[in-house]
Amino acid sequence: MLLGQVAGKVWATKKASNLTGQTFLTVEVGDRLMVCADCVGAGEGERVLIATGGAARIAAGANVPVDAAIIGIIDP
Repeated sequence: MLLGQVAGKVWATKKASNLTGQTFLTVEVGDRLMVCADCVGAGEGERVLIATGGAARIAAGANVPVDAAIIGIIDP
């Protein structure tokens, strides 16, 4: 798992059909910016837990092709 801070939203007017209804956010993790599926309703500026790889696909749903998913919001 990784820790990051939500930087903003990602808007896609066209995407794969199995991504319909999925929200994506950009998350700063160290010195890099990641695009993550939002499984918990995180907002801009919040610190979050991120799962990657197979764990991200489990969190987002069986047929959702993602490599990173927000799975928790860190309490201040």
